[in-house]
This record gives sequence, structure tokens and C-alpha cells, in this order.
Amino acid sequence: MNAPTLKTQEEIAIMREGGKILARILHELAKKAQPGITTEMLDQEAEKLFTALKVKPSFKGYRGYPANICASVNEEIVHAIPGKRRLYEGDIITLDAGVLHKGFHTDSAVTVPVGTIKPEITTFLKIVESALYKAISIIRPGIKIGDLSELIQKTVEKKGYSAVRDLTGHGIGKTLHEPPMIPNFGKKNTGLSLIPGMTIAIEPIVNMGERFMKTLDDGWTIVTRDGSLSCQFEHTIVITTKGAEILTCLENIQ
Repeated sequence: MNAPTLKTQEEIAIMREGGKILARILHELAKKAQPGITTEMLDQEAEKLFTALKVKPSFKGYRGYPANICASVNEEIVHAIPGKRRLYEGDIITLDAGVLHKGFHTDSAVTVPVGTIKPEITTFLKIVESALYKAISIIRPGIKIGDLSELIQKTVEKKGYSAVRDLTGHGIGKTLHEPPMIPNFGKKNTGLSLIPGMTIAIEPIVNMGERFMKTLDDGWTIVTRDGSLSCQFEHTIVITTKGAEILTCLENIQ
């Protein structure tokens, strides 16, 4: 594996700017994820936001991906291409997007309820989101990736959910996917040590049922093999001398 690219303070500042813009975009899209809207309409709204905020979507054109965002509904795990699928009361949708700003990428995702959802699904979303923030909370220079991976895995599996093993977090910067990989399962004290200046995207991807998945005929959309619900929460962070800073934070957004 190639070594991760450490960022300068100037580069981190650029990624911080891009991260705030991405947070704004996801915040606005989440508000529009209401019953009756299609995922294609959400992608159109995203395009308007990218244009208005003067940034480029990281995903569009990436390895031929045709849309601005990924919009994965219910059993869709990741990479669902926006289209005619309509949202209904009780659905959940993962909105995953990236911003290219001044030559640097940031990447973030959130899973939101569509209208009122069942209490057990609300719990599912809360547990998976908590796994992300627990992992971020233990970061400090020298900690190993396996520490994050094990914590994510234990947090979700003790509730009966399944961490998806074939999809991982990743380093990020001048390219959307850089070393290292950040798995959502693993063992403590294994893997690369985190050092200040590293920028990574941590993204628990978790199924309510079994962890197994399959890719649909479009070559992009990945769904749960058993038809169970899936969700994802993701932030781009930078490792600092004291811990971690979330670059794609919704702080100060009204």
C-alpha cells in the first residue's frame, strides 16, 4: 500500500472550506428528502447547489459515474444512481456526496428518514451514526486504524446489525480515494498508525440484516442480498496533534 499523503496547513484550510460547503449541500438536500420526491429530483437540486456554491461534484464522471450524488434508498447500500425511484413515508435514504474545491476533495454522507419511520429504524440510524462519532472521538496521533475499525464493528454488531466488509472508508485529498483504507471491521492495534496531517473519510456502512451484498445490473447500485435496510454516515476528518477535526461538519448551520 502506498503511504498516505500528509496535508499542509494551507491544504487543510482549503479542505475545511470545501467541507463546510459540502455540509451545506447535504443539509439542504436532507430537508428536501420528503415523501413524493424522486431521487432524480434530489440530484437536480444538488446540481443547483453545486453551481450556486461554485464547487464541482467529486462523483460526477468518476469512473464514469453519471450523477452528482449517490442516493441510496432502503435496501440500497451505496452508489445508487439517482433516477425515477420515488420516496415514500417510512423510507430511509442515504445522501452521499463529494465536493471538489480548489483542487481538493471532501466526502460526506448522511442517512435520513423520509417522514415518520418505525422506532426500530430510528434506533438503527442512531446506533450507526454513534459508531462514526465514537470512532472519531478516540482518534489521536499514533492510534491505529484497527482501533477505529474494531470500535465501529463492536458498536453495531452488539445491537445485531452487520458491518459491511467489502466497502471501506479511505484517505482523501487531491484525489477522491487515497491510501489508507478504513475498514468498518477489524482488530485493535492493527493497521497503519494515524499521524497529524492525514485526511481520511470514515464511513460506517451497516446493514440491519446480514452483511452480504450484491451489485445490480447498472454496475453501480449495491444492495443488501437479503433485502434488509442499510445506512451510512460519513465525515472527512483531519488528524491533528491533539486528535481529530471534522472538516464536513454541520456546525453553525441554521
